[in-house]
Amino acid sequence: MPAPPAPHPHDAASEPDAEPRQRRARRKEARPGELVDAALQLFVEKGFAATRVEEVAALAGVSKGTLFLYFPSKEELFKAVVRETIAGRFTEWNEELDQFSGNSAELLRYCMQSWWERIGMTAASGITKLVMSEAGMFPEIAAFYQQEVIGPGHDLLRRVLQRGIDRGEFRPLRLEHAVYSLIAPMIFLLMWKHSMAPCCPASEQIDPVGFIDNQVDLLLHGMLASGQPL
Repeated sequence: MPAPPAPHPHDAASEPDAEPRQRRARRKEARPGELVDAALQLFVEKGFAATRVEEVAALAGVSKGTLFLYFPSKEELFKAVVRETIAGRFTEWNEELDQFSGNSAELLRYCMQSWWERIGMTAASGITKLVMSEAGMFPEIAAFYQQEVIGPGHDLLRRVLQRGIDRGEFRPLRLEHAVYSLIAPMIFLLMWKHSMAPCCPASEQIDPVGFIDNQVDLLLHGMLASGQPL
């Protein structure tokens, strides 16, 4: 009697092995993003010093060895979090600035509102508090944040202000100080969100959107009524 034919590679009998392989491949591709998400959550909840790589790996559902395949140290994992959630947005923000057709007052308002929507409302908003709290213990992290976030952020805001000056929409300003006038209220909002806000009753909570609108109005118009002497 002739031997039965060998099963074809695509016969149903071979499919149970193929599907797990496909799942493993998809899982491997997803791991860096899952690790970054887990690290962001733990860094914001516990801080940089208190977060252990074992915890990040466990939250992402992988082993510590797998984490180190993608990120050789906790510092490199933190850098990936910052690049993925904040620093990577400066390219799109600069492109939006180049294409913006409204006046500079509208652009300034758009920048501050957009920052809140894309950073302030997300878990990434906790990174600023982390850096400010732990910069003294981890100067290399502070230097990285300065290079990847603070420097590009200052450059972007200087471009917005210089645009307004060049178009005659803003009066001449000391840009190095004016930039901090834009940044300071946003840092306050972040620090409030990740410190006092969880402890305050509803009647004392700050409405972030209303706060930003009021700050923009103060920056553009000042506090004196029209015609009042300085």
